[in-house]
Amino acid sequence: MASCVEHPAAGYKKIFETVEELNEPIPAKVTGVIPSWLNGSLLRMGPGLFEVGGQPLRHMFDGQAMIHKFDLKKGQVTYYRKFIKSDAYVRAMAENRVVITEFGTAAYPDPCKNIFSRFFTYFKGIEVTDNCVVNVYPIGEDFYAVTETNYITKVDPDSLETLKKVDLCKYISVNGVTAHPHTDTDGTVYNIGNCFGKNMSLAYNIVKIPPAQEEDSDPIEKSQVVVQLPSSERSKPSYVHSFGMTDDYFVFVEQPVKINLLKFLAAWSITGATYMDCFESNESMGTWFHLATKDPAAYMSSHKFRTSAFNLFHHINAYEDDGFIVVDLCTWKGHDFVFNYLYMANVKEEWEEVKKAAMRAPQPEVRRYVLPLDIHREAQGKNLVSLSYTTATAVLHSDGTIWLEPEVLFSGPRQAFEFPQINYSRCRGKKYSFAYGLGLNHFIPDRIVKLNVQTKETWVWQEEECYPSEPLFVPTPGATEEDDGVLLSIVVKPGAERPGSLLVLDAMNLTELARAEVNVFIPLTLHGTYRP
Repeated sequence: MASCVEHPAAGYKKIFETVEELNEPIPAKVTGVIPSWLNGSLLRMGPGLFEVGGQPLRHMFDGQAMIHKFDLKKGQVTYYRKFIKSDAYVRAMAENRVVITEFGTAAYPDPCKNIFSRFFTYFKGIEVTDNCVVNVYPIGEDFYAVTETNYITKVDPDSLETLKKVDLCKYISVNGVTAHPHTDTDGTVYNIGNCFGKNMSLAYNIVKIPPAQEEDSDPIEKSQVVVQLPSSERSKPSYVHSFGMTDDYFVFVEQPVKINLLKFLAAWSITGATYMDCFESNESMGTWFHLATKDPAAYMSSHKFRTSAFNLFHHINAYEDDGFIVVDLCTWKGHDFVFNYLYMANVKEEWEEVKKAAMRAPQPEVRRYVLPLDIHREAQGKNLVSLSYTTATAVLHSDGTIWLEPEVLFSGPRQAFEFPQINYSRCRGKKYSFAYGLGLNHFIPDRIVKLNVQTKETWVWQEEECYPSEPLFVPTPGATEEDDGVLLSIVVKPGAERPGSLLVLDAMNLTELARAEVNVFIPLTLHGTYRP
């Protein structure tokens, strides 16, 4: 990876500023040559409104959701964006205050109510946000903007209009699901979320949404729980942001960042706490790996994998190889919650202060873990991993647990490889070579990185005072090579005449093929999808 770049001008602050909707798509100025086969839409989600009624939204994941679209057609590009008309957004606009508590910002009391009315408003219970700021993805023929609660929002991928709010609790037993589902080759969508298990203990349900069978049928209505995994603590489930899936197995990593359910139910209902106030770290549990088979779906309770503590948000890939499951992850060392360092007051500081905060935070590392499927009691104390291409180990202990040590695929001081992408249609659940990620420099996105997970070689795209977003891989039609395709990333360059752009890179070597620039700023985007 390239050497650490400094940002003394603090231009990154612009990606955390409020913008307005567009009334209609605007044309982009294209330089370079967009591949003739690249015709479709890049859809992205992120925060677009960072304050309401003069009250700043405190956390990076609190801003009101905005959907962005770059349309590519015959070498021409347009850009469009609209706010998701969630209940959280509509009511905030109507009352000029934060009405529904967000990830790190508490609902602001109604100034027209006295203290007793406010108390009873809080005591009525928790109103869960539907601010779908994290991702947008397809389910069947439809597209949904999502966050990590039980609410998802159906959107029109052409007009970007908000169509319908969907409560997943009506169909499946979950308190919420991740914003990172997996899609099987037949179109089945899998996801994971925490739930109430036996005897009111907390557990994790893996759910599936089948492919649409009829033109007018809604596959969400046929959602079902396929398998339940236990929680290591009865009333404190781990925070779950993503999970792994191979051809035959589900992989769930239970990290030491916990949701204190009692605090969630009591403190929030009465005192108006936020989601962030309900997280705590278990300093002694380490990290557990859980496996479940896909067909038939069953929890593999006899396989107990444990390792040292780390934070996890994004799985890169997982695959089976000769009796082992290889799991590649973007980790952050230790049990201290990384999201504690993503408050707006931190990321909008001057550069030297941003660096100081990042020095205190958990440090990032791309790791490979290898989980043996065939376990023999007589092998205690020995490394069970026999794959020749990895240094990862798995050692069986006398209590039946298997202690895992990773192979480090990438590590750099305060330099994270995050928001990972692969050639998903070809490599999900398969042995692969390449991952693509957003390079975070002390939490500031300033590069795009390609990582060879077999050789650890890296390639970097970086440009002075440019702030890219998650790179999405789009394969060349009929390609035979894994990395034959392009990467699409939204880039912001403060000070430029056209500060927002869509960057098109050759995925093989990260050279620039084209750029489509617009004369508006584009705020931070988190995740998204490409719609051919």
